[in-house]
Amino acid sequence: MERNMVSLFLQNGDGELLLLHREGGRVANGLWVAGCGGHMEPEEMGDARHAVLREMQEELNLSADALEGLSLRYITLRNTGEEIRQNFYFFARLKEPNSPLSSNEGQLKWCREEEILQLPMPVTAHHVMEHYFSVGRHTSTLYGGVGDENGMQFMPMETNGR
Repeated sequence: MERNMVSLFLQNGDGELLLLHREGGRVANGLWVAGCGGHMEPEEMGDARHAVLREMQEELNLSADALEGLSLRYITLRNTGEEIRQNFYFFARLKEPNSPLSSNEGQLKWCREEEILQLPMPVTAHHVMEHYFSVGRHTSTLYGGVGDENGMQFMPMETNGR
């Protein structure tokens, strides 16, 4: 079985990322995850951007107009033994970083790097955060990652001009 998911890490002007303490989720319950995200609908396969914008609207009541620099930064694969999970991780900045936000999916919190790496979060999200803080935030590169609970190997996904 395959599970395709999208996640959005929102940044504010203070170098913090928005995280959601998800309560009652099928895949992540009682864990800190990206500010919004979820499963891709069948008609969204092949259009992860559409899926993350839908999730953002549903979970944070934000439209694409509220963002700057929305970009896909990580695509990851992980075999859990029961399913293969493919995650599409997007990053963006809020145009108005002091906008009040709420979610019906759990508690939202702006977090700094040192706090994020200590929070309980899904395995793949934790690997992405480690890579993002050490390498990814300094580039605009799209990275592909394959791994498990013990680690993840990230490679830049070159386009070779195509």
